[in-house]
Amino acid sequence: MKTLAVIETNIIDPSWIEEYTENVTPMLARIGGKYITRTSNVDLIEGIEKPQFSVIVEFPSREIALAFYNSEEYAPYKKSRLAGSSSKFLLVSVENGAA
Repeated sequence: MKTLAVIETNIIDPSWIEEYTENVTPMLARIGGKYITRTSNVDLIEGIEKPQFSVIVEFPSREIALAFYNSEEYAPYKKSRLAGSSSKFLLVSVENGAA
């Protein structure tokens, strides 16, 4: 079952972003992941805190998403993202046939 990673990010130090994007994008492609969107064009309709950026990634399955997130290859980029931002990283199963 397809799974979406929804990442809400507030940047503290932007120095990690270029290297992260250059390296993580092909990493995702190799495992069948793809960006649905990477945008700062976010409207807060409900809730209390709007993120600066929202990223949605489609993965072929939850298992692949978790394997990517916990992989040694992704680890240094995850570390730099966590050091340079405050983020929420959510996995959402696509259960209605969408995406």
